Amino acid sequence: MTEFDESTPPYLRIVGELRRRINAGELSPGDRVPSTRQIVREWGVAMATASRALTLLRQEELIRAVPGVGMVVTGPESTPAGRAGRVDARQRPARGVTRDQVVRTATEIADAEGLAGLSMRRIATELDVPTMSLYRQVRGKEQLLLLMADAAFAAHRLPRTLPVGWRAQLELLCRLQWSIYRRHPWLAQVISVTRPLMAPHAVAHTEWALRALAGHGMDQHTQLHLVAALANHVRGTAVNLQQGAEAEQDTGLTDDEWMVTQAEVLAGLLTAGEFPHLARLSRSEIDLNVDSLFEFGLQRLLDGMAGLLEH
Repeated sequence: MTEFDESTPPYLRIVGELRRRINAGELSPGDRVPSTRQIVREWGVAMATASRALTLLRQEELIRAVPGVGMVVTGPESTPAGRAGRVDARQRPARGVTRDQVVRTATEIADAEGLAGLSMRRIATELDVPTMSLYRQVRGKEQLLLLMADAAFAAHRLPRTLPVGWRAQLELLCRLQWSIYRRHPWLAQVISVTRPLMAPHAVAHTEWALRALAGHGMDQHTQLHLVAALANHVRGTAVNLQQGAEAEQDTGLTDDEWMVTQAEVLAGLLTAGEFPHLARLSRSEIDLNVDSLFEFGLQRLLDGMAGLLEH
């Protein structure tokens, strides 16, 4: 194993070790390199870390993707090892996959890398099947995203027993949605208020919310707008989850660690005297993050709804 300083990010340690294996001839041209799942198992890292390591090796042109085969070591096709290691997808025996397998694999990729890392070719590589075989299960990426979203909601079912009161019911619903977005940060990019997701398990959330408000004397216009406003608050706050995850992957820093690196820049802005209110806030112990933003906004929205119901 290649030696690294303890401060070296995990993905760089993986890159260093795989680079060493390639340079030492342990992995010859045309040989398959460990997949993201194999890296996760071998190094005990997240899929995002494994994917980042393979991406860096591709950028160094040490490995390349072969459709239907996976990532292989770059090398001339005339090399015996290269010819032995590479397999034409047309020569491999076809192996069928189920729709559930496709959706589950796509979700794992999106959870680790966001929607930018998701493609039919990538899914096929992970499943070790020809790309075209996926189209027997899904028509294309649009349907795939719908199935992924529906599966995400289905995995977090609404409870059968309702808490007492409309506010408790809506609060439970919003917290459940927040947990789903937390688990799948990419989902906020799929959900839309203007073009509702026609996924049965997502539609069930709207039905739950409308039922909570039924019988309180509100007209349907008001009911639907209140339900949409709540859903949009959860989804709108959740959009920041994917952005934060991508930024952490790119920089290797958490949000708190990044803020520490910006301390001098912020201090320079505040000491100029142009932002006195911000300067006062900076001297207070205030923790603003996506969770606190979700919680604060949820309670204020429910307070406003309570006022409407009273009238």
